[in-house]
Amino acid sequence: MARWLPRSTDLTRFCQKLNRVKTLEDDMMETSFNRCLSTIDLTLLGIGGMVGSGLYVLTGTVAKEIAGPAVIVSFIIAGFASLLAALCYAEFGARVPKTGSAYMFTYVSVGEIWAFLIGWNVLLEYMIGGAAVARAWSGYLDSIFNHKIKNFTETHVGAWQVPFLAHYPDFLAAAILLVATAFISFGAKVSSWLNHVFSAISMGVILFILIMGFVLAQPKNWSTQEGGFAPYGLSGIMAGTATCFYAFVGFDVIAASSEEARNPQRAVPRAIAFSLGLATGAYILVSVVLTLMVPWHTLDPDSALADAFYRRGYAWAGFLVAAGSICAMNTVLLSNLFSLPRIVYAMAEDGLFFQVFSRVHPRTQVPVVGIVVFGLLMALLALVFDLEALVQFLSIGTLLAYTFVAASIIVLRFQQHKGDVPAPGASGRPNSEPHEGPSGGELKEYESFSDKLHLVDRDKSKEQREPGQLKAAFEPYLEFLSDFYPGEVVTVAVVTLMVSAICLCSILVFGKTHLHLPTWSYSLLLVLFSLGFLLSLLLIWAHEQQHSTQTFQIPLVPLSPALSIVLNIYLMLKLSYMTWLRFAVWLLLGLLVYFGYGIWHSKENLREPRAQRVSARYVVFPGGSLEERVQAVQPGCQPATGLPDTNTDDCKR
Repeated sequence: MARWLPRSTDLTRFCQKLNRVKTLEDDMMETSFNRCLSTIDLTLLGIGGMVGSGLYVLTGTVAKEIAGPAVIVSFIIAGFASLLAALCYAEFGARVPKTGSAYMFTYVSVGEIWAFLIGWNVLLEYMIGGAAVARAWSGYLDSIFNHKIKNFTETHVGAWQVPFLAHYPDFLAAAILLVATAFISFGAKVSSWLNHVFSAISMGVILFILIMGFVLAQPKNWSTQEGGFAPYGLSGIMAGTATCFYAFVGFDVIAASSEEARNPQRAVPRAIAFSLGLATGAYILVSVVLTLMVPWHTLDPDSALADAFYRRGYAWAGFLVAAGSICAMNTVLLSNLFSLPRIVYAMAEDGLFFQVFSRVHPRTQVPVVGIVVFGLLMALLALVFDLEALVQFLSIGTLLAYTFVAASIIVLRFQQHKGDVPAPGASGRPNSEPHEGPSGGELKEYESFSDKLHLVDRDKSKEQREPGQLKAAFEPYLEFLSDFYPGEVVTVAVVTLMVSAICLCSILVFGKTHLHLPTWSYSLLLVLFSLGFLLSLLLIWAHEQQHSTQTFQIPLVPLSPALSIVLNIYLMLKLSYMTWLRFAVWLLLGLLVYFGYGIWHSKENLREPRAQRVSARYVVFPGGSLEERVQAVQPGCQPATGLPDTNTDDCKR
């Protein structure tokens, strides 16, 4: 029976396969895509992804049902929270100018299986998001024509009452997706130009709303006679923040487009900052004029802006608002259809997804197979499925991606630069020969986490320390940590930080309501998990990190990513259990795809040596010193000694 159990070495090798990281090319600017997008192009793509139908619907819904006029504060807090995640994307987009967004960022720093699961969830997120926006676009246009399209379809095609299916087939939603797919397949420049047109119209309408809104503003609508500025109190403001946070999830289209940017090191951070700033300003100002035009408790949640103008005697302004809303939804559609095929392309290019999706059209220089296939799938979803129950699923995929990108920033910032690690010897075997130190002694060599050798017995007194090493000021107090390979302690601390954050947020969300904890145990657990989180944060901070002046870097690392991790986990735990159940089912399907295809076809798997096994041999010399030598040994072939002049060529032959 014991012989059928896996050996510990096999389990170790399997875990290493799951957590292997992507090897980046020396020239990351080389690409099969067309680098044609400027900072303005990327900025408008980001604005188009964020300022969609939410500006015309979400503001009224949150103001009336959740926060009142204090929706303004909710958008300010949500904008700041989104900024933490956006800055993480900006640093990665500048350092790794490759398509794939959160999937790529996770792959180069955390590991393969985590990257695949992030990409797998983002894939479904874009598909459901695009289909849901198409149905909203169709419904909005149908309402302008007094629901004649819906009535015609139900009369001549029919309606059905089937779970998970829509009441009637939405041909208009499917048609707009097919048209958008055709435009996207013509190339990045055509997509960008089309986005410019719709964004310009949408921003013109927003400008009209702001000017007319301030002209019609009545400060008495914030008075105590109408309920005051914050009728639902602090709890209403924070509940509104959780809802408003999802209005800013579209900025990752900029990171997904970094491989098509002319100068991604400068354009990606600037575009993310500009687009997020403009989107936040638009949401805040529209919320101000909306709640000043009419009393907040009389708003129509479905069409708040159009209804507000109608009640103030400007019914004709409702048509302008409708036009702006449709154009804003068009930009969101383009954003989804633009990002999705590029993330699928990145996964297929790495071998983790079906290879057919890595084909790039030679003339248009876009992944045309992915655009067509997923455009058709999105159209099918919009045509027949009831997407209202699945829309909340979008939140968990986005928040999970934000969490892993924030953790990846910490891990990558405390890793060594690529050039700091000595390359293998010229013979192709690991460079395991002993080296002479300044005092004539021999330096030891170890195999690093990234499968490259690095000298660790170095002069600890030198001031300039490498990323991932313990700071000199903390060495007298944490000397036992200096024996670890640079970056290992930080990786363990990041895992501990995330576990502490999950436990802390679980107590905050479920401690009083579901777990019914008494006050003393509730407080004690909060203190314990908070201490675990803070100690992990301090342990990370006690190590040296990379400092680059060539690309953008998020400030206050590790504090800024850690705050983003806590916020994202808290918002994920606020989602319904049905969302988590659907998420678990989708994850299981993803694991089937990964273990059935991805793990075997991964390009990192093909790079691994097939017939070599790494072993360590220790030889005690008469002088009493200990030498560790790492050398490649063929299975079944044992070297005669561990001395440097051992000849293993006969074994290889």
